[in-house]
Amino acid sequence: MNISPYFSEADLQALIKLWFDEDIREGDHTSLCCIPPTQMGCQQLIIKEEGILAGVEVAKAVIRYFDPELRIEQFLNDGAQVKPGDIAFRVTGKELSLLQIERTMLNIMQRMSGIATTTHRYQSLIAHTGCHVLDTRKTTPGLRYLEKEAVRIGGGMNHRIGLFDMILLKDNHVDYSGGIKPALEKARDYCKEKNLNLKIEIETRSMQEIQQALETGIADRIMLDNFTPEQTREAVKYIRTYKTDKYTEIESSGNIRLETIRAYAETGVDFVSVGALTHSFKSLDMSFKVVKQ
Repeated sequence: MNISPYFSEADLQALIKLWFDEDIREGDHTSLCCIPPTQMGCQQLIIKEEGILAGVEVAKAVIRYFDPELRIEQFLNDGAQVKPGDIAFRVTGKELSLLQIERTMLNIMQRMSGIATTTHRYQSLIAHTGCHVLDTRKTTPGLRYLEKEAVRIGGGMNHRIGLFDMILLKDNHVDYSGGIKPALEKARDYCKEKNLNLKIEIETRSMQEIQQALETGIADRIMLDNFTPEQTREAVKYIRTYKTDKYTEIESSGNIRLETIRAYAETGVDFVSVGALTHSFKSLDMSFKVVKQ
C-alpha cells in the first residue's frame, strides 16, 4: 500500500498498534466472557448507503496485524462506487478476533469512505473544467496520511502533506515578513541556502498583492483568499495576461462550498482548496455482521 513517500508500512503498523492499545488494553472482557477461544466464524462488511468506498487496504492491514490467520475474501476495491447492500469483503477465522477487530476497522473505513464520498461530490461538480479539488491541513492529528489518501481515492488532489514539503506563505507570514515582496524573497533565498527544491505559494488578499507577487517572479502558485467569483475571474485574467517567464498556478481558497465551487472553478483557476473535505464530512454508514451458516 503506497499512501505517501512520507508514510511507510512501519508507520501504518505503529498506528494500528496504537488503535488496538486504545481499544482493547488488557482484554476485550465482553467477548472473552462468552465466546470460546477456538470457535470459528465469518463476518462480512455491508455497505448501508451510497458513496465511494475507501480504506479497504487499511482494513486489510488491520485484520492481518491483529490475527494473521484470518482469511479475507475481497469483493470491492478502494474507489468503488457503492450502494446499500453491497458487500466489500468477508473475513473468516476465530470469532474472538472478528469481534475485536470490528470497531477499529469500521472506524477507519467509515471515516475514509466519508471523506472520499465528500471529495467525489465536490470534484464531480467541476468535472467539466480543468480545475482540481485540493485538500488542506485541516485533518485529524495522527490520521492525516489516511485522510489525504481518502481525498485522493475520492478523485481529489493532495495540496501538501505538511509544513515540510512545500512553502505556503499565508497572510500571517506576509504580515510578519513586512509584505508580499520581502516574504517571497526570503522564501527564495531560504530555499537556495538550504538547497531545497520546494514549490513556493503565496496567499493574496487583493489585486495589489497579486501584482506585487507577480512582480517578483518568484511565486509558483498564487492563492486568492476569500475572493468572490467575480473578483476571482478578474484576478485570473490579470495573472494570465501578465508577462512572465513561467506559468503561475492559481488557487482559490475560502468560501468554497458545494453551492459555490462550480462558480469558482469556471473562472479558470487551476485549483480550489476545500477544508470541508476533512473537517466537515459525514462518515459513510456500514456494518460488519455475522454470516450465518
